[in-house]
Amino acid sequence: MNPLVKILIEAGPLVAFFLSNWLAGIFWATGIFMAATAIALLLSWLLTRKLAVIPLISAGFVAIFGVLTLWLHDETFIKVKVTLINALFGVILLGGLLFGQTFLKYVMGEAVKMTEQGWRALTIRWGIFFLLVALVNEVVWRMVSTDNWVNFKLALLPVTLVFALSQAPMMTKHMIQDDPKPPQ
Repeated sequence: MNPLVKILIEAGPLVAFFLSNWLAGIFWATGIFMAATAIALLLSWLLTRKLAVIPLISAGFVAIFGVLTLWLHDETFIKVKVTLINALFGVILLGGLLFGQTFLKYVMGEAVKMTEQGWRALTIRWGIFFLLVALVNEVVWRMVSTDNWVNFKLALLPVTLVFALSQAPMMTKHMIQDDPKPPQ
């Protein structure tokens, strides 16, 4: 898939959520977020004929906690979704290591070739990052207004990007170079 199209599909639901919250409030934003997430999954399927695991899990959380938010008219559920999904990813990554599994390798292994030591280090770092995001989200949503929580959620995007980019030196150190093809 074209990288620009992929970014638009992945970021579209979040952009829709933030704009909808700004224009109409958290409940409208939640409904639009649910619809945009479903549309993004459908577009991804139509363009690639496959669905990646992480967006599929995220969509499940959006659906469950979005329905609870709207049905019970309680914004707590959409706020807690951020905690639970990040905690789940952190526990899965770190828990997998206990069983000798580096799940990030399954997700990124086709695009990135690294040593097992590199995969282990990257998995630990992302696992801790996800758990910290879950913890910080729990503190923030309980202490600030919903609009300020949405601003915090928006701030998580560049924070996550900076964290991801900060992993590049370690990943580069552990890269496995493909054998060059002999000239023909």
